[in-house]
Amino acid sequence: MSTGNGHAPRVLITGGAGFLGSHLADRLLNAGYQVRLLDNLDPQVHPQMDATFQDRRPPAYLSPESELRVGSVLDERAVAQALEGVTVVVHFAAVVGVGQSHYQIARYSQVNLQGTAVLLEGLLQRQRQPGSGLSRLLVAGSMSVYGEGRYWCPGCGVSRTSAGRSLAQLRRKQWEVLCGACGAELEPQPTDESKPPQLGSMYALTKHAQEQMCLLFGRTYGVPTVALRFFNAYGPRQALTNPYTGVAAVFAGELLAGRRPQVFEDGRQRRDLVSVHDVTTACQAAIERAGIEGETFNIASGETLTVAELAEELARALDVPLQPFITRHFRQGDARHCIADISAARARLGFAPRVRLADGMRELATWLSQQSPRLPDPARRPPAASGAQARAIQELRGFGLTG
Repeated sequence: MSTGNGHAPRVLITGGAGFLGSHLADRLLNAGYQVRLLDNLDPQVHPQMDATFQDRRPPAYLSPESELRVGSVLDERAVAQALEGVTVVVHFAAVVGVGQSHYQIARYSQVNLQGTAVLLEGLLQRQRQPGSGLSRLLVAGSMSVYGEGRYWCPGCGVSRTSAGRSLAQLRRKQWEVLCGACGAELEPQPTDESKPPQLGSMYALTKHAQEQMCLLFGRTYGVPTVALRFFNAYGPRQALTNPYTGVAAVFAGELLAGRRPQVFEDGRQRRDLVSVHDVTTACQAAIERAGIEGETFNIASGETLTVAELAEELARALDVPLQPFITRHFRQGDARHCIADISAARARLGFAPRVRLADGMRELATWLSQQSPRLPDPARRPPAASGAQARAIQELRGFGLTG
């Protein structure tokens, strides 16, 4: 990969020291890119940081070939300096967490929306400089924008989109999505990119706005822009101490600490998990593929399983004889089912997920077994009630967001 002047193109990845960003950095370095990372090393994601941000040690997994700039997307100067000499920008920087976003509204709005605005204004200043145009802006979207996915009504014999489940229904422990016309339980179907947004959390709202801000900027200023909506990504380097990260990492962290993972509702809600390696493959394709400017693509595996099955699969892979605890509580903002239609990504990006779930779980288990010495010794482990997941649930309960 090279530019017209023979130099390797330089990519900036915001949030680049995190789970997805670091894996993408490795892939792009191997493909011949120069890679710069902008990351504030948030302690919620990077537990090696202290809460005052004074101990700014980068995570050990970062490649020494990547250039790390420690700074925030909210800092105009840091963003402007990070953009110098860059020809591709990948915007991953965001605060992530459906439940937490309901009560940290200002934080999610500030980082996800204002941070994106600062980045786009920085890009605009770059665009006004001769010979400094971007070849691609890639923004990370989220499956959360769909809310409930598409459904089929067996009673009516037609496809349905649902307004979701009412609070009264959830309090009755009636978990499945119902047809508004005949009352039948709806059957989940693959959800394509044309499904209208259903923003059930502040996180979903900010991710949708972040995506649309970037696409609008691209149309306005002629910057080739692509949005990828990631489904449930999993793999090595997920933050095990962050209870608001991906469900696989949350469950794994609990299992390694000797605690049963807590599963909401009845555990039968279905999810589409995708390996981080397939995610980064899609990102590289979105950077390099011509003729896809202004488009949005689902990135997922096409394989689904229930949340309870995921917890059981992880327990087997880790050889931890613990069954998930089915709480029969709900969490406001959670979708019952959301599975992906990836036909557009297959056709337009040439995307073909290659990591089967069983293989991905084995890789994750191998990495997790290498992390377990960093967690408390079994004899000194705290009781289940003091686990990170339990504390997060307690916070949700305090704000009336679970029941």
